[in-house]
Amino acid sequence: MKKQSGFTLIELVIVIIILGILAVTAAPKFLNLQDDARYSAAQGVQAALQSSANLVYSKAAIQGLESASSAVDVPGLDDVQVIYGYPTAATISEAVTLEGWSASSSAAGTFVPDNSAGNNCSVVYTEANDTTKIFSTEIQGCSQP
Repeated sequence: MKKQSGFTLIELVIVIIILGILAVTAAPKFLNLQDDARYSAAQGVQAALQSSANLVYSKAAIQGLESASSAVDVPGLDDVQVIYGYPTAATISEAVTLEGWSASSSAAGTFVPDNSAGNNCSVVYTEANDTTKIFSTEIQGCSQP
């Protein structure tokens, strides 16, 4: 008669328990999808702000307003003022439509998610000034993946 060889039931159970413990401790590090989604959404808002600011600059340049050092209205763009051709922080929200995000009431040029429970991500638009003569955007409060 042949001697049978293989794993006993206890050995298999112990291996399954060890794999379960490893999965519980390692999986959250790889599956942190909420933070990645928040940061990606903020990157999308940042890109939308940059695109709209560049489009407004094109319109302002056609009108000859790219060198205006104080806020002026752009003909054809309702409620959008430009400085050095780029939208001001106070009026950038009129130049872009963002689904799920809105302009913060506390700081001009700051956009926050509509459902911000547990989410302190924001995207800040800084208008052009005398030294840079170009706008900037920055993502704040998000943990970068």
